[in-house]
Amino acid sequence: MSHQNKLAVLFEGSGDVSKFEELAERLNLPLRQSTDQNSEAFFLTWRDGCLKLLDKELLKKGGLSVDIEPRNGEQRSYPAPKEGAFAQAIGRKTKTVIDATTGWAQDSLCLFRMGYDVCCIERSPMMAELLTDAFERLARESWVQKCQLSPPILMTGNAIDILKTVETPPDCIYLDPMFPPKRKKSALSKKSMTILQELVGEDVDKIELFEAAFAATAKRVVVKSPDYAEPLGGKPNESFSGKLLRYDVYLKN
Repeated sequence: MSHQNKLAVLFEGSGDVSKFEELAERLNLPLRQSTDQNSEAFFLTWRDGCLKLLDKELLKKGGLSVDIEPRNGEQRSYPAPKEGAFAQAIGRKTKTVIDATTGWAQDSLCLFRMGYDVCCIERSPMMAELLTDAFERLARESWVQKCQLSPPILMTGNAIDILKTVETPPDCIYLDPMFPPKRKKSALSKKSMTILQELVGEDVDKIELFEAAFAATAKRVVVKSPDYAEPLGGKPNESFSGKLLRYDVYLKN
């Protein structure tokens, strides 16, 4: 998928310009020193010690980065308790999880904090850069170092292809594909998801992805869906509901 004409790397005059040049080269993007009179609507740049994605509205507000902090209501102890619909769906006896649709990694990081062994797959090279930056920041966190933990492994590419090459099947493969919104526009749509959808698009191959995940998992596939969506893999073995969403569980045996 192409970000051509939509995205550029922005160098705002501080920091080592070669870092920005290398990022632009890796992603095959133009390097800009100003947002004026450029056709791009989105920019990648380093601010406040992390890589951020901006649109023209966010230029003065700081931008979006992958947040490595626990979400509201999550305990900060490690490992965090395996509570709620999400943990129930993943399974308390589960040890290894592949998140095949990582995106902004909030679910991956939640799993990591609960003590699961997490591997992430992301097909957008832009998101992979944001995730790499986040996992490098995570590795420097005092609690991660104190517990001698390694951040999740990140693989970049199409999960359908990558899952066919997995040598050791994980206990669980987690899918959070992008579904079309129920209404054309939702005031509740988070800025991060709106931008991601605009740059990356919908997951039109989610049924094929489910089939690849079911073939590759050792024990279960968990699909996160909006509450209005039809189950992706037909009738699930179990289903756990959260606020406005549902976790459908498909057991291998």
